[in-house]
Amino acid sequence: MPAPKEVAAAAVEEPGATDEPAQLVARIEGELELLARNVEILEKLSKSPPIGIIRLSEAMHLPIHKTRYSLHLLEREGVVQPSADGAVVTDRAAEFWAVMNRSLDRMENLIRQLRTRAAEHAERPPPGRKGY
Repeated sequence: MPAPKEVAAAAVEEPGATDEPAQLVARIEGELELLARNVEILEKLSKSPPIGIIRLSEAMHLPIHKTRYSLHLLEREGVVQPSADGAVVTDRAAEFWAVMNRSLDRMENLIRQLRTRAAEHAERPPPGRKGY
């Protein structure tokens, strides 16, 4: 439970100050980091014989719970499947890479547009009104 001073300090925010845009961006960044981790794991599995979760976790320098979650997501996509010897890449991996590549192209275009718009707004003075 926060100390009374912390509660009082949290209640006195600067007018107009909000973390919402930063939270939106942080969520997207987190998803991209998860995608990057999943891609790294898929690449590692593609280059090695079947590997168990503990050895994979150690090789990737990741906690076991993160490795397990990534394997779960990759299995749900159908690009990885469990075996008696550990996780193996399926034939659907090639399709996954192609789909991801097309998606990244679309995202790259969106990011370029958003970057341009953000730069335009950063150069503009804020409007003289407050509230809605």
